Amino acid sequence: MAVLAGTIALCALAAEDPPPPQAFRVREQPLPPGPRITPFLQYQAKQAWSEDNDRLRAWDAIHNERELLKTQSELRQSLVQMIGGLPDVKTDLRPRVTGRIQMDGFTIEKLIFQSLPGVYVTALVYLPDDHSKKHPAVLVAAGHAADGKFHYQALSQRLVERGYVVISWDPVGQGERSQFWDAKTGKSKYNLICGEHTVMGNLAYLAGANLARWEIWDGIRAVDYLLTRPEVDGHRISITGTSGGGTQAVLIAALDERVKVAVPSCYISALPMRISNRIFVDPDSDPEQDLFGMISNSMDHPGLLLLMYPRSVLVAAAVLDFFPIEGTRKTVREVRALYERFDHGNRIALVEGYHQHQFSPENQEAALDFLDHFNQMPVRHGLPPVKELAGKALQCTKTGQVRLDYDDAKSLMTVIKEYYDEHRAGSTRSLAKEYYANKYDGVKDWHVSEYTGARPGRGQIAWEAMGSSRSEGVSIDRYMLRHSELLEMPLLHIHKSGADKRRVLLWFSASGKATAADWPEIKKYVDEGYEIISFDFRGLGENRMPFTAVSPDDPTLGALDFDHAYVNSISGVLANHVYNSLLIGRPYFLQLIDDAEIADRFVREKLGPKVEAVTAPDDGYTLAGAIAETLPGVELLPQPNAQILKWSELVEQKRETWPIQYLLPSGAYVH
Repeated sequence: MAVLAGTIALCALAAEDPPPPQAFRVREQPLPPGPRITPFLQYQAKQAWSEDNDRLRAWDAIHNERELLKTQSELRQSLVQMIGGLPDVKTDLRPRVTGRIQMDGFTIEKLIFQSLPGVYVTALVYLPDDHSKKHPAVLVAAGHAADGKFHYQALSQRLVERGYVVISWDPVGQGERSQFWDAKTGKSKYNLICGEHTVMGNLAYLAGANLARWEIWDGIRAVDYLLTRPEVDGHRISITGTSGGGTQAVLIAALDERVKVAVPSCYISALPMRISNRIFVDPDSDPEQDLFGMISNSMDHPGLLLLMYPRSVLVAAAVLDFFPIEGTRKTVREVRALYERFDHGNRIALVEGYHQHQFSPENQEAALDFLDHFNQMPVRHGLPPVKELAGKALQCTKTGQVRLDYDDAKSLMTVIKEYYDEHRAGSTRSLAKEYYANKYDGVKDWHVSEYTGARPGRGQIAWEAMGSSRSEGVSIDRYMLRHSELLEMPLLHIHKSGADKRRVLLWFSASGKATAADWPEIKKYVDEGYEIISFDFRGLGENRMPFTAVSPDDPTLGALDFDHAYVNSISGVLANHVYNSLLIGRPYFLQLIDDAEIADRFVREKLGPKVEAVTAPDDGYTLAGAIAETLPGVELLPQPNAQILKWSELVEQKRETWPIQYLLPSGAYVH
């Protein structure tokens, strides 16, 4: 009755009045503000769990160690492919010790080396004073701390006091390795926690790589450096790290078998669970943790751990972490089952602390005991005392930033462009091929029918008429399309009656379907003889989650107005949907084209004509061009002053920001 009443009220509009805002709204009531599990988020999680079940079925078929090692080899190849490969040549490290600090029982050396020519890595090396024997070594990968390696000196000191040589380094975009440092203001243009990683990582996706490629390489070269030191026993190399350092620890150990023991902290979970909670508790974008195809390629965190087999691994976890603890337990349980099946169950363990996201003292003590056991070190108890130093005292560079100290220092944005230049020859591909080959769901053959109250199954589109109004001789018919079991598409059919020739135009803006503010332009196309189909894509318009994700690393981003906060590439809700889509193997950009094809399918089957053209103003024009290039028989109508964003130009220009919804892995090779 409410829909009928609204319809009657709208139909009563005087013909000469422009339509009011409610004429363009399909849902009777907007979603109340606040965090919620939207249909789109449900859909993403459901896809992830389905792919996770595929992995589990494959793992259940592992009957002997030969099959396990074959699976492991396939996973390793897949991981290398997902990061864009590793450099072919290990160039001269050119190590340089810029200072030494004598502590009680050990020395700290300030080290700078080049993991690639012009890519300077700042590191601290902790050396026991006992020079009578070789020592096992531990890499301490830094997590997401603005001060990088300085933040982990307590852990490093505890390790060196137990007799380990330790190397801890700044990840690119943190500590002394800012890539966007403003010398005038004395700070980065972005935050040094996840902000710089987002900018670099998004560009790396377009170039067909991942930021993790260069982080892993830094770690591999750190191992190379350790093996040049006479103090180090090269047969006893271990790695640990927490949060982003836990990510690096797992990835480096997975691809460098010289690492014999790994202790990742506050990272390992199950990505389908992470998909469901990331918007609400840790929304910061972190591309190195979101490898394209991470779940769909049967990797996920269990696959990363399996790449350690049969080496030793301890997973340290926080019960109250934003990496869901149930996911951690699930992953360790699955991998431990394989270790145990082949008599290596003593080499994998899980330690939990009842606290939030941190490498707590109790977890550190468990980590040290685990490292001692598998490095044949004496049994000891408790944590050694530490004396933390000010960051300035530990600074490896004169200025505090390698790119200020060294004229030949390369920005990683330049390195990413060089990577693209090396790979683009002969690598061009069409967008249509990407669309139809990349987990395409066969929309062109979907069945269309009227909604009867039951959720449509896969391959079905169920439409529901939601009301109609007339203004200036134009009808605005409102529909809700339900499809893909969980998704909804608010859609408008804007048209005059009795046209001799029915020409249908898809029209949308960067934020979704037409609104009252767009009426002058819509009316222009209607007067030219077009019927307009305008709709909200998944995650946009009326499908937006009415929630502002607040970054714990940069709360100012949460203070943006809702429209800008929602699409912010560093911590916005839409960015998290984009990264979720990468994990499950169907980029969000291609899903937007899916939605256009779903609308076209509805038009053909319900309304009669076929879509002939598409257009969109401003930032929406790039998507309109992609739809015209991909869907057969759809022409792109020009827009004044609108330009199509080219992924290759973004990489060539080293563009820092652009609309996050247009992120397409390897897009720079699409022409």
